[in-house]
Amino acid sequence: MSSNFKTKKFQELLDRLQQDSWQLELIISGFAIFGLFTALPEIKLALTIAENDKQIVTFVVSIVALLACYILIFNLLFHVTLRGLWIGALGLRYVSGDIDFETLNYDNRFKNYLKKKIVSFDRYVAILENYCSVLFAISFLLIFYVISITITIVLLVGVINLLIDNESLSKGWRVFIGTSFVAFIGIGSLLTFIDFVTQGYLKKKRILAKIYFPFYWVFSFITLSFLYRPLVYNFLDNKFTKRISILLIPIYFLIAFIGSIKFQTSNYIESTKRNSNIYLNNNEYEDLLIEENDLVDNATIQSKVITEPYINLFKVFSENLENRIYNYHPSLKPENDRRGFKTGMQFSSSGRNKISTKKRDSLARKYVEVFNDMYEVNIDSLTIDTDFLITKNTKNQTGFQTFIPTKNLKDGKHVLKLKRKLIRKKDTLKRIDVIIPFWYFKD
Repeated sequence: MSSNFKTKKFQELLDRLQQDSWQLELIISGFAIFGLFTALPEIKLALTIAENDKQIVTFVVSIVALLACYILIFNLLFHVTLRGLWIGALGLRYVSGDIDFETLNYDNRFKNYLKKKIVSFDRYVAILENYCSVLFAISFLLIFYVISITITIVLLVGVINLLIDNESLSKGWRVFIGTSFVAFIGIGSLLTFIDFVTQGYLKKKRILAKIYFPFYWVFSFITLSFLYRPLVYNFLDNKFTKRISILLIPIYFLIAFIGSIKFQTSNYIESTKRNSNIYLNNNEYEDLLIEENDLVDNATIQSKVITEPYINLFKVFSENLENRIYNYHPSLKPENDRRGFKTGMQFSSSGRNKISTKKRDSLARKYVEVFNDMYEVNIDSLTIDTDFLITKNTKNQTGFQTFIPTKNLKDGKHVLKLKRKLIRKKDTLKRIDVIIPFWYFKD
């Protein structure tokens, strides 16, 4: 079976498929574009949730997925447009044939110039065909590049974090292994990038090739390049495809630059967003979280204008918040940290890691007590007694919620401050976590 590609029959089949590939390209592009536009809102929502909840791995995966979607959407829309132009050119060729410059009756200056530039209509159709085919192939090759870069970065960060948290190894061994690994990945990434930009220069020089080959061999597995390597070298052995692949890179940067351009209408309005005393952040008011991707960044109250006899204060949970609780009260930090991705399959654990249900419930109560001790609520200059409990808000975000009575508040503007206590060198300090202005009027 592996030698079938050498047979004449298989070669004829490939030639036939190559001639009719434009139909498959359009079908795949159409379904892919529809699927990408459908998936885009969900990926953006996942990215927003990961950013709010400080889920680093999910955030990185969502960024990669979003970047891949944008690359594919741009390339495939461009491909469909060019294919449409190509089909239109074929239809026009059937009706009008080639260009008859004599019939146009132009002056010799223009006629000679156009003959030199256009040559023939068939050449124009052939150029469009080449661009369409190459653009379709390179769209998916670029996705592999994005995935490869991401895998390298995630592997680097993951191994470093694993070594930092691994207390079974001595500090000296951790530093040695970590430094060696980072040096290898860093040098390998640099050499791979140089070889990519120079389109294989390191493979052409005998001494450089000897040095580069071990890195190339390892990175072929790390970046999964063995899956798409034939595509890469098929691009590099042709001047036309090589030019297009190089041209696309500055185009992406240009699109990113154009997309980042915005018109500023004021010298001061934008800077007020960094000052919670004079800026009302809609993400801090629950009734303004209307869209699906409107999530709580830090904390919320129910509205800008409160007429109820209470204030509904919600503080969103994040992994960083739990780390702060551990820093504030180290005895709560478990020996076996169960945070992170878990499988649904259950495995037996060693007896020393098992905690009785009674003790776990006791620690959970202590956890909430420490949170209440660590956070302090002020309205204007008055400190409020609060009792936070764990719950979920209307956006299904986990957090801590409490209700503050408003019977002692005067009508008008007030400022709620949520302060966090932290311990530095055995001293207890207070830091403002969030400031939420609001107006209270008795109903």
